[in-house]
Amino acid sequence: MALLHSFWWEQGTTAFQAVVAADSTCAMGYWGLALNAWGNPFTGGPGGMAGTGERLRRGAAAAERAVALGARTSRERGFLAAGGALYRGSDSIPNARRLQAYSDTLARAYRDFPGDTEVAIYYALSLVATAAKTDTTFTRQKRAAAILNPLFQRFPEHPGLAHYIIHANDSPRLATLGLDAARRYARIAPSAPHAQHMPSHIFIRRGLWDETIAANQRSFDAGVEYMRAQHLPGVAPEQFHALDYMVYAYLQQGRDGEARRTISHAQELQATVSTDALVANYNRVAMEARLSLERGDWSEASRLPLRATPVSIGRALAHFARGIGAARSLDIPAARAEATALAEIEADMVRRGDSEWSRVVGIKRQVVTSWVMLASGDTTAALREAKAAADVEDVTEKHPVTPGELLPARELEGDMLLAVRRYADARAAYEATLVREPGRARSLFGAARAAELAGDTASARPRYLEFLAQMESGDGDRVEIATARTSLR
Repeated sequence: MALLHSFWWEQGTTAFQAVVAADSTCAMGYWGLALNAWGNPFTGGPGGMAGTGERLRRGAAAAERAVALGARTSRERGFLAAGGALYRGSDSIPNARRLQAYSDTLARAYRDFPGDTEVAIYYALSLVATAAKTDTTFTRQKRAAAILNPLFQRFPEHPGLAHYIIHANDSPRLATLGLDAARRYARIAPSAPHAQHMPSHIFIRRGLWDETIAANQRSFDAGVEYMRAQHLPGVAPEQFHALDYMVYAYLQQGRDGEARRTISHAQELQATVSTDALVANYNRVAMEARLSLERGDWSEASRLPLRATPVSIGRALAHFARGIGAARSLDIPAARAEATALAEIEADMVRRGDSEWSRVVGIKRQVVTSWVMLASGDTTAALREAKAAADVEDVTEKHPVTPGELLPARELEGDMLLAVRRYADARAAYEATLVREPGRARSLFGAARAAELAGDTASARPRYLEFLAQMESGDGDRVEIATARTSLR
């Protein structure tokens, strides 16, 4: 159970298989295999977004076996019923609907056993996993935290409690509430790669870049050590997740050389344990795209490789980076082609009922389109589209797979407003980005630059100083650094 609570799927499979090998009538052993096969509830089930394949079949068989065996207590039967709901109709019912059925079944178990710690924990996790990405009130997350926090006071060494409190507070408005659990979780489960990584979900939200880097370095090292101990080649997808978070943090500090070396290392690695296709493909593409985008190297971004990936969101990230790069390099035909590719991916997601990721891709398509309009001379339409995309992204929570969008839509709106000399509006856009994503280097600089150009040097100065302080450990070769220093003289 400790392995399951820390999302250590590779070890969890071995552990639960040992249970059913010792007692083939143990229904809860098969329940554990079913949940372990499902994997991370935030990535859409077995195989990531697709939710198909061998793991789904294996999990469904385990869940069916668990229900058939039955259990002696109504508490255990509640867990088995939830596992059955998670997989029932897996050949025809979308993952999201089955995950909601799982949560609803756990709600009944929680009603029947309100004092049972494990029932409460799993119900709370299901609330977070089924929370709508567009709910800016965070109703389900807050309800989950209200269940988990008192239990964490009673059981401060429970890995599941620390882990799921972090997930419940993985949002800028809530992140401070998860900081204690974040700093304690790594000590609770020191060998689990995911446990070492999870604190950075909170650190990122608070702009704590050094702590983000340290947490993910520990996570990566733990994952490599595990694979080495098991005599397995390559790495698990979890390690690409950790590296992407590291790259994001490096770039916020201007440590571009370290980011580049990390990306090169990641491209050399092979994911040999196919526990999560979404994580492996999203993070691998994202970290490569981030370098040129964060540095504003639009020509390099336009040439980002289109690497083979079975997960369409990975392809969408590459087309987005290439599209923004081409548009801002004034290569209008190339940018339009990338926008068309994004539209095709979005349409395919809609056809497959993938509303969450189609919304994300739709935002990225609209952003690229807005920059094509600007490059084509239609400033009014460009600003309208850029604002519309940012408005949608503002009410769409980021997916836990990513430390942050490749470039926030509101930040890009700020860039556009700056380019057309609407300096006060540009500053407002950058400041809004910093509320949602504290410490973003591009928005720190953008807010300062926009204030300066608007003639408000008193407001520009503290933002320039904040930007330069964040860049102190960096390479020092970004043009923004020289601009900030000149402006402060």
